[in-house]
Amino acid sequence: MVQAKRLATLITGLVECLCFAGILFGFASIVFVFKSEGYFKELCVNGTANVTDAERCSAQDEQFSLIFTISSFMNNFMTLPAGYIFDRFGTTVARLLAISLYTLATVMIAFSSAAAAMILFPALSFLAVGGILFLLTNIQVGNLFGNHRSTIITLYNGAFDSSSAILLIVKILYESGVPLQASFLFISCCSVIHLLRTFFLMPRKQFPYPLPDDYNYGLPCGRRKKLSVTKADLNDKTQSTPSRSMDKELNTENAPLQNDGKTVATSPQDQRDFKSCFLSSLFFWHLVWISVMQLRHYLFIGTLNPMLVRLSENDQHQVSRYTNAFAFTQLCGVLCAPWNGLVMDRHKRGHNSQKSTDALADLQSSVLSLALTAFQCVLFSVCVTIPVLPVQYASFILQVLNRSFLYGGNAAFVAIAFPARHFGKLYGLIMALSAVVSLLQYPCFALMRGPLNGDPLYVNIFLLGTTLLAFVNPINVYLHCRRQNQNANQTDEGNVPCQAFEADI
Repeated sequence: MVQAKRLATLITGLVECLCFAGILFGFASIVFVFKSEGYFKELCVNGTANVTDAERCSAQDEQFSLIFTISSFMNNFMTLPAGYIFDRFGTTVARLLAISLYTLATVMIAFSSAAAAMILFPALSFLAVGGILFLLTNIQVGNLFGNHRSTIITLYNGAFDSSSAILLIVKILYESGVPLQASFLFISCCSVIHLLRTFFLMPRKQFPYPLPDDYNYGLPCGRRKKLSVTKADLNDKTQSTPSRSMDKELNTENAPLQNDGKTVATSPQDQRDFKSCFLSSLFFWHLVWISVMQLRHYLFIGTLNPMLVRLSENDQHQVSRYTNAFAFTQLCGVLCAPWNGLVMDRHKRGHNSQKSTDALADLQSSVLSLALTAFQCVLFSVCVTIPVLPVQYASFILQVLNRSFLYGGNAAFVAIAFPARHFGKLYGLIMALSAVVSLLQYPCFALMRGPLNGDPLYVNIFLLGTTLLAFVNPINVYLHCRRQNQNANQTDEGNVPCQAFEADI
């Protein structure tokens, strides 16, 4: 019964991420619908013989780019307070907040119109924040599956990426005669499913790791496993073992649990405070790693429609066809992402035979994943730089592959490199700081629209150069792990923790 519940939690969480969490990133599909509905059409200037349609409506494109810039910024930046809420108040509170924001956003989009197009600014921002909260609360499901933890985490992030294809379905339905309002009202009604899953298939706080035997959560299935120390337990243990201090008993609530439910001593890695994690070189270079690649992806998604208009010479049939092709490739995110987790989990088994702790083996396993993700982004950036329309098919494929590896690898790295009790805050901080960098996409778009006369070549070359900075992160992690192995060999201890996390930059 317990295993069946865990499987149900995994599958329903996958569906939630796949169908709802990341639909914001199907923005290119919904822009096509918004333009057809006449949103911001008043910004288009009157046409002349020397002005193309793309140039005539550049102000409209710039408005849509601004909406995506703000909403994608909120998607990342608000992960910081969301992570704090998740760590401080638990899963139930975080998910109720997510459901409220998400439902409000879909209702606002459903009742928007060309006359009230400005409502898209708050609506898409709420959609982004609610979606990232869904992902954040689902990442912990990986704790239920032990040795497959990284695979599950990357699978959920891949589902988050693939959910952008939902707006392709909205676009296809719209072209078939289904109103935009009906589609988003249906998505709003699906919030009932999120509520049921919150109360019946998710913990009130968080899933512990390592997971105790017979751990129970959500809807009770038999006797519930007590993880906290009750006052009666403290009195009984104090009477039977007078020498044991009350302080030691109270600390068992935060100590990791063995399979028999007893507490074990925490390692220095688990005892690290938030400040030491934030000031570590691992945190800094990982932040650079995700920031430069995320900027490349956000600018590509935000400018895809005007890029296709330019390369197709405003052939709307081709624009629609390439937009659909891009959205279809997003469906493959859920298939691509688990490969990153499999690389990490399989690579970890190779390091477990050495004299290293599980934490260090996890960290060593991430080096290959981090380097492979950076290499994929370089190839993606090269294809985007080539101003040939058929080449963009390759860009679409590399974009979904690299994006799946990027966000799945980011979540997995934070989960294995830092203490679990700081996961929400550190994950949120990384996403928030990378969101500040992602704001550069709007100046880049303005530069292309203004001084560069719509030609993105020089901006793409610049972003290709900055992407190379991502290779510093796997090199830094590799050198860090090598130092830890050397320390372990010198002291003849096989359980030396990763103490260099606390080294300042």
